[in-house]
Amino acid sequence: MKFKTIAIVGANGDEAQVALASLKGRYETVSPDDADIVVALGGDGFMLESLHHHMQGAKPIYGMNRGSVGFLMNTFSEDGLLERLATAEPVGVHPLRMTATDTAGNEHHALAINEVSLLRQTRLAAKLGIEVDGVQRMEELICDGALVATPAGSTAYNVSAHGPIIPIGAGLLALTPISAFRPRHWRGALLPETAMVTFEVNDPSVRSVSATADFTEVRDVARVDVCHDTSITVTLLFDPEHDLDERIVKEQFLP
Repeated sequence: MKFKTIAIVGANGDEAQVALASLKGRYETVSPDDADIVVALGGDGFMLESLHHHMQGAKPIYGMNRGSVGFLMNTFSEDGLLERLATAEPVGVHPLRMTATDTAGNEHHALAINEVSLLRQTRLAAKLGIEVDGVQRMEELICDGALVATPAGSTAYNVSAHGPIIPIGAGLLALTPISAFRPRHWRGALLPETAMVTFEVNDPSVRSVSATADFTEVRDVARVDVCHDTSITVTLLFDPEHDLDERIVKEQFLP
């Protein structure tokens, strides 16, 4: 990938900050606003923060793991950074757009690269009605919650909720229940990426529910609409031997 200027940013953890200071001492850098490429040092959470922060500028992000899981990150090394950036392969991801209407009738908008999730706020189970493209598919799901995940986010919270792992480029979204009570054996659905998913919260004043799009949480929601926003593309960069497609395939064979 062609570039002229790079910025390097790091998470707040000690490991990331030590790496940040060392790399800035070895490579010429500019501010993120002036850079062609941003190098992010941290874990997957910091990668998501970086992608959100630079979403409007459409800057590609090359992550190196100085966190815990690092599924969205490349292996850390101080050597050969410029050469690695030059050969890195881009992966474009469209975020989900959440429109959440609270019980007071106010609309809240947010974007999610991983998933949009609904969760009960009290000891009472949530009761959710589900529509897909305006067609009611489930009158009532009694559960702790539900989520819609992108392929990039399908290996995150979605997997913990026993949802499917989706290859990048499959053109699908995962609709996954969280601790479903009724229907007890419903495992969710795979939907085309063009689908509009609508959750209606039944009795929201008693069975209160929150909705979260990555880092944005809305409390006491009554309705949540989720769709792919194809007008926005975030770009992740990966070393050729560790591309995201291969990681997602490998994740499906882990013990």
